[in-house]
Amino acid sequence: MVAPGQGAVRYGGETSCLAIAGDGEDVPTLVLDGGSGLRLLTRMLDGRPFRGALVLTHLHWDHVFGLPFFSAGDRPEGQVRLMLPEQGHPAEELLARVMSPPYFPIGPEGLIGQWTFEAYDEGSFGAGGFTIAAREVPHGGGRTMGLRITDGRSTMAFIPDHAPQFSGPGEDGLGALHESVIDLARDVDLLVHDAQYTAEEFPSRWRFGHASVEYAVRLAERAGVRGLLLFHHEPGRHDDALDTMLEHARGLTDIPVDAAVEGATVTL
Repeated sequence: MVAPGQGAVRYGGETSCLAIAGDGEDVPTLVLDGGSGLRLLTRMLDGRPFRGALVLTHLHWDHVFGLPFFSAGDRPEGQVRLMLPEQGHPAEELLARVMSPPYFPIGPEGLIGQWTFEAYDEGSFGAGGFTIAAREVPHGGGRTMGLRITDGRSTMAFIPDHAPQFSGPGEDGLGALHESVIDLARDVDLLVHDAQYTAEEFPSRWRFGHASVEYAVRLAERAGVRGLLLFHHEPGRHDDALDTMLEHARGLTDIPVDAAVEGATVTL
């Protein structure tokens, strides 16, 4: 999301976190990413402990630094199955590299409640009552996964950080529509995708490991998705500029397009 401040009143200022509840349920059992937005889930649970799975797409700071402030999980009644991409080392050890002294007062072992730490690889697995398919996507700076989540009724794809240009320039110079991302997004009800840059910004920022809004739209059309949610907004792009970006994206396709808003609920 964008950085907090007066210009981020409507879209919000928290970083990557998405909570998922089952059909007819009001309590999430699956959380994707643990950025600063994870704090808001505690507020939403209104005093109830979190019991479920927390699946990280990768370990960059903006996707994990909400973990030690997640008080709904960091309490005696909390039960958190934390999963992160396999990278050849124990999951708890990898997490400790970004959460331990001298960078933070405690490591993962200091979290209260029943926390377990495990790695996941490409393939299919169950978590939080959902079935998840994981595929590696290019991003840079550590292994990054895109996720496809289903409850057997609805399906969504979550690809918050994606640098398709690292797999080739593609037909328009904005990145290749490579096999792994097409597999994740094919025919989903909702695609949540990195849309940090515009095509105009891309030539000077392509090394930063993110995608353009135009790429997200092209992927959505090629994969036959039913809805697109633009995600991982550029930190300097505040409300009015995001309105303009969203209007531009909607003009490129007949697929319903929206932009991620802090605290919003989407029903599939």
